[in-house]
Amino acid sequence: MDKKRCQWCGDDPQYVDYHDNQWGRPVTNGRELFAKLCLDGQQAGLSWLIILRKTPRYYEVFEQFDPYKIAEFDEARVETLLQDAGIVRNRLKVNSIIKNAKAYIALEQQGIDFTEYLWSFVGGEVINNRLSVGDEYPTRSAESDAMSKALKKAGFSFVGTTICYAFMQAVGMVNDHLVSCPSYQPCVDDATEAGLL
Repeated sequence: MDKKRCQWCGDDPQYVDYHDNQWGRPVTNGRELFAKLCLDGQQAGLSWLIILRKTPRYYEVFEQFDPYKIAEFDEARVETLLQDAGIVRNRLKVNSIIKNAKAYIALEQQGIDFTEYLWSFVGGEVINNRLSVGDEYPTRSAESDAMSKALKKAGFSFVGTTICYAFMQAVGMVNDHLVSCPSYQPCVDDATEAGLL
């Protein structure tokens, strides 16, 4: 099984578990999508494994990614967060989560469902790229370009097209597991069961 698995996760147990059980599985919960979008933004310039290891602490200090609680964070709270070694101590990145929370709330106040909004960029269906060994993994697409542009216009930050594409892969909007990977078919099955294929 190990030889067939997508190679990017290497052999780190936490990374392998993430690859096998989370990456590419369709996410349709708006709050969970919000959290994952924020976490992908934290990755900018870093490896995903760093963020993966810090994820539990992010959930602790960012109120389980409740946008309404995060939107209330003030400068004193930001300064406290910047002293926390359990997260990435970057002012722009910390502030981006607060900014994103406010943007999420603004969409909700306009009657826009965050799940439907994000999934609309892939037409409400999973894109199966059917990658084979030796294929180059995409890092952006027309869909991620459109998502990035719309999210920026809506007030989100750290949502460039590459971040959006990585997010789309992570939450199963795009299935970029190799077809030979043991996790490919379970992702297809999950998408089918959720009515996303």
